[in-house]
Amino acid sequence: MEKVDVYAKYNKARISPKKVAPVMNLVRGKGLEEAKVLLAFDVSKAAKMILKTMQSAEANATNNLKLDAKDLYVSEIHVDGGDMAKSGNFVGRGRFNPILKRASHIFVGLSKRSAK
Repeated sequence: MEKVDVYAKYNKARISPKKVAPVMNLVRGKGLEEAKVLLAFDVSKAAKMILKTMQSAEANATNNLKLDAKDLYVSEIHVDGGDMAKSGNFVGRGRFNPILKRASHIFVGLSKRSAK
């Protein structure tokens, strides 16, 4: 695996990692502009969160490292589980049904395309 040039993280995003992972598979390995277009036309909440993180990574690349946005691609993208808010309901016969409200840590890494 190659080194990531620039990255951005979205910590404690209030969405389950299971819902974010399929959307990430759409943009993994694609160019930055193509990935942003794919996410802009996706209607899911996960796509909006990933797009926000990707725009932050792009801003980090252009402002901090002076990289050209046209040469960037999504070299690494993954999601990890975050904190869980635990609550539950009391139901019949003295039982308890737990409710786990999951959070995610979204990681987007961009790299410069090497000339071939």
